[in-house]
Amino acid sequence: MATADLRKGYLLGLTTFCIWGMFPLYFKAIEQYSALEIVTQRAIWSALFGTLVLMLWRHPGWWQELLAHPRRIGVLLISSVLIATNWLIYVWAVNHNHMLEASLGYYINPLVNVLLGLIVLRERLRPLQWLAVAMAAVGVLLQLITLGDFPWVSIILALSFGSYGLLRKQAPVAALPGLVVETWLLLPIALGWLFFFGSGPSTEWSFWTQPEALWLVAAGPVTLLPLLCFNAAARHLPYSTLGFLQYITPTLLLILAVWVFNEPFPADRQLAFMCIWAGLAVYSYDAWRLMRKTAGN
Repeated sequence: MATADLRKGYLLGLTTFCIWGMFPLYFKAIEQYSALEIVTQRAIWSALFGTLVLMLWRHPGWWQELLAHPRRIGVLLISSVLIATNWLIYVWAVNHNHMLEASLGYYINPLVNVLLGLIVLRERLRPLQWLAVAMAAVGVLLQLITLGDFPWVSIILALSFGSYGLLRKQAPVAALPGLVVETWLLLPIALGWLFFFGSGPSTEWSFWTQPEALWLVAAGPVTLLPLLCFNAAARHLPYSTLGFLQYITPTLLLILAVWVFNEPFPADRQLAFMCIWAGLAVYSYDAWRLMRKTAGN
């Protein structure tokens, strides 16, 4: 792979994971709205802006291919519910000072993926993978025992995103059109809630004549921009490299939680994080070793 392509890939990858890691700054700016209202607007504006992007996309055949395999639409319907759940819990966590739990959820996500592979796909785990999963489990148990607090936000985020990724593998649709179709499928639910059950400011027509409305409109581009960068990065970088770069996101979440928004990070919780970091180190070493072995063959 050419050096210029690698450099471009690294830049795009770093941009992707840094944007995702800085999402809390955006959600904190609109924390006066409920998590449900934010996610509803996010689905609506992502669908609108995503449709505009797809009109300019260079692969027009994706829609015909999707219609030729209707089962994939069914899978995308389920995955849309999972990603909406992930969005809802994440926004709630950020705006209710549970950002550390959100960070923990995205740290353990790769290990949850390994566990889902074992349970759902019947994949065999290597010894170091077992060790990594066990270390993560110890970290979760430590938080439960020492703090008396089950990290349900972390577990739901990791399980919903891990299950989402697993399902998307069953429906091989490119990331961008896949996400846009998911937002299309969420659109009736979002609009139904907005018109029949919504009670927030965005349900009033007068709200959309005010400058504050632009913050909610921005949910569309904010959702799509990092995904476009990720798609481009994936074309220039090995997927394993993207796997290592993904830890930037929960690390930025951790930094924002502790040093910007002053969430408490006592020694007990630090110990739980350390167990999970150790598990991730083992997991990363095992992945690196397998990659070298495969390259050698």
